[in-house]
Amino acid sequence: MEKHLHIVCLDTPYPPDYGGAFEMFYTIRWLYESGVKLYLHCFEYGRGRQPELERYATWVYYYQRKEGAQSISLKTPYIVQSRKNTDLLNNLQRDRHPILFEGIHSTYFLVSGELKNRKMFVRSHNVEWIYYREMAKATDSIPRKLYFTAESILLKQFEKKVAAKAPILAISEPDATAYRNMQADVKFLPAFTAWDQVQCQEGMGSFCLYHGNLSVPENEKAAAWLIKEVFSNIEIPLVIAGRRPPARLVKLALRNRNCCMVEDPSGAELDDLVRKAHIHVLPAMNDTGIKLKLLHALFCGRHCIVNERMVKGTGLEAACRMAIDATAFQQTVSELYKVPFTKADIAKRQWVLEKDYHNEKNVRQLITWIW
Repeated sequence: MEKHLHIVCLDTPYPPDYGGAFEMFYTIRWLYESGVKLYLHCFEYGRGRQPELERYATWVYYYQRKEGAQSISLKTPYIVQSRKNTDLLNNLQRDRHPILFEGIHSTYFLVSGELKNRKMFVRSHNVEWIYYREMAKATDSIPRKLYFTAESILLKQFEKKVAAKAPILAISEPDATAYRNMQADVKFLPAFTAWDQVQCQEGMGSFCLYHGNLSVPENEKAAAWLIKEVFSNIEIPLVIAGRRPPARLVKLALRNRNCCMVEDPSGAELDDLVRKAHIHVLPAMNDTGIKLKLLHALFCGRHCIVNERMVKGTGLEAACRMAIDATAFQQTVSELYKVPFTKADIAKRQWVLEKDYHNEKNVRQLITWIW
């Protein structure tokens, strides 16, 4: 019997050039390769319509996200209210197929109760109220701090409503625990990835790398911390690479002689940086979700140095070196910069990753839950 599935995406999931798009796109790809007939619903607000998605879906629908004052609500989080669209509701009501909501952002009609007697699932990318709380702490902008704080308060209440309506597919064990505390029906589903096995290169690289979406306050804060607190005190080159870096971060990198900034690298350029780096330095400011930058580094890069928040609950601790503060990062960077990456390191990396991050196994599990 054919399997049909609606997927409501919080954004256009192609190209997979940031964490949320990456997770959505590879979920789509692996479901397609497993024979599921997909109907994609994408909110478009700057990424454009992507013909590539038509390879994987029977239909691809696009909806304009309603940004600005029209989506401000005292009851519903902005990220949810701005994706309220009656065309989406009408399209979902055309049949009785199951629905997968990608991100809390896309769940307005799940909570509103207008979709009745349907199998529905929510793919959680983060515990969003915690994520927004941490972004409020990370930003120095007063307007952004106020927005993130208000959104966190609304999200905390809204996520409880989501938890009462449909099973939640949590992307990490800490997230699963947080949703169980909301009395949700929670299933742990690790992130889908672009890789079936590790692609790390042996030997030596020539620099350290931090990469991420640098317009996100927590990523900007992590990059600035590395420049000021870690690499200003050691003579080892650091490359910061990512989307839309703020001008102040670019200036900070330029002021440090052993640091450089790669702004808005293409996917191919970022892949090349990941493979050529000798050490990936990846501190995290919060421990919700799974950081896709970590999976990219582990599947394709050499040594990885992380703090506890980066790997908490991921099962990936054994594939990384841990550092608790700036001094520990400095010491571990200085040590590993002289150490080649070996075949034994690659074998260990493969063993650690395939336990949870096995695409075929995980898509079979997802299909079993839905059907």
